[in-house]
Amino acid sequence: MNIWISGARPRTLPAAIAPVLIGTALINVDGISVNWINALLALSVGLLLQVAVNYSNDYSDGIRGTDEARVGPVRLVASGLRTPKQVKRAAIFIFALAAFFGLLLALRTSPYLIIVGAAAIIAAWKYTGGKNPYGYSGLGEISVFIFFGLVATMGSYFVQSQRITWQALLLAIPMGALSCTILGLNNLRDRPKDELVGKKTLAVRFGDTNARYLVSAFLLLAFAASLAAFSITPWALIVIITLPMQGKLIKATLAGASGAALIPLLGKAGELQLVTSLLITLALAITRA
Repeated sequence: MNIWISGARPRTLPAAIAPVLIGTALINVDGISVNWINALLALSVGLLLQVAVNYSNDYSDGIRGTDEARVGPVRLVASGLRTPKQVKRAAIFIFALAAFFGLLLALRTSPYLIIVGAAAIIAAWKYTGGKNPYGYSGLGEISVFIFFGLVATMGSYFVQSQRITWQALLLAIPMGALSCTILGLNNLRDRPKDELVGKKTLAVRFGDTNARYLVSAFLLLAFAASLAAFSITPWALIVIITLPMQGKLIKATLAGASGAALIPLLGKAGELQLVTSLLITLALAITRA
């Protein structure tokens, strides 16, 4: 069981938790009580999709041979700890669980969520799976921004309010940008190997130096959008206390850390996303319409 837990990459889970926290907390600003069942269902869907995409990436990259000799989290297929068939079955099972909870949520709110959920599952699988995985063409950051930023945050708000607002969109931006930061650091770490096997992530396409600037830009966008949330509540300015975390991440990224040295930065980026979401959630929680 510990092998499966490691293969699920627990350090990536804050990326699934953070947008649900913010989207749910925003309902407080509307003066509406939180529907905890819907909130828990949304959280379950987010977490399950994150685990499922980790397993599916492990399977797809493993059978292509692009996960060999990588640093970072354990690769179940590439390391031989589990067979490709076992990992594929695990991914499908977790996707099915996510679909089940998503269907329950759709039945409680809107059938349109079925379409959104189906799109999220297809996007998750096609990231590295299928004949033409878009993650191999440098489109991973776009997908992550959309599904782990916009859809996750605005969707969590929608299942509470049955509507979409500019406030939900604004709060989705830092979540999407920080998720892209995590992916960008991951791709920067794997850039030399990805280049050799023809995996053309943005880090490969842009080159080492520009890829570091891109990660820094994601961090700056996340911080700016978080501060802009003061237009929703002045309490949102509390996120300014994350400035030292932002600064250290940018400095370390631009300093040229590579390979295994980027792993701690990935952890710090996950922590930053979780801290940012908790601070914004707190700001929203003490604001009442």
